[in-house]
Amino acid sequence: MLTSTKNPLVKQLRSLGESSKDRKEQGLFLVEGTHALTEAVATNYPLSILCCTEKWIAANPDLYDQIEASPEAVARLEIVSEEVLQAIATTKNPDGAIAAAVMPSRENISTANIKTLGLALETIQDPGNIGAIVRSAVAVEIDGMLVSSDSVDLTNPKIIRATAGQWFRCPMQTSTNLADDIRKLQSQGIKAIATVANAKKTYWDYDFRQPTVILLGNEGNGLSEELIELADEVIAIPQSDRVESLNVAISAALLLYEAKRQRSN
Repeated sequence: MLTSTKNPLVKQLRSLGESSKDRKEQGLFLVEGTHALTEAVATNYPLSILCCTEKWIAANPDLYDQIEASPEAVARLEIVSEEVLQAIATTKNPDGAIAAAVMPSRENISTANIKTLGLALETIQDPGNIGAIVRSAVAVEIDGMLVSSDSVDLTNPKIIRATAGQWFRCPMQTSTNLADDIRKLQSQGIKAIATVANAKKTYWDYDFRQPTVILLGNEGNGLSEELIELADEVIAIPQSDRVESLNVAISAALLLYEAKRQRSN
């Protein structure tokens, strides 16, 4: 059992939770908690290191046995003390298991995956918002999600936690040029729609049965003028004049579920 908080492994894993730069350099990111770990294993996501306590093993024997019986599930398995796990964790009360997963290497989903319904997120800064959007996206079964490179890092531990494990089921990729990727989608016959407060058409009036990518912007400033002008249509989400704007994750959920409603009828 690993009991020293000064072990080099502790420093290595802790750095994954603190720095996007370290995650990129190591090619790893943290997966904290049983729920997220269960989803990673269920989707056969490659794990490099798993640290867990004896108490966690006793509480999750089936999951532990599944991991231990599959050498391809995790490259390195370490039983650690509660103190060591706490030293690694980014949360105050870790539930007993933390893994280092291999950094995703996905094809360009803008041209390969999005064919009927997708999301394009511009300059989203709150990890909780992206996490909530991912959960809605998986629930509605979108084709894929593009996130601008000036948004919060997709492997931020707060995002992984906020998705409740659904991070591993959402096809997504950081886009270095979101406008160009949207143009590529448009060239394939996919309509780009943008939400604008003063748009005459509401999202109830838009025909989501056609191939669509939904553009959503920054929490404070909304979409850039470039993306608004690039959109094939602008739509509004009706709301009281006393409310300035809706949370971007709420907006995403409303639009995605309207698309699901229309497509199911």
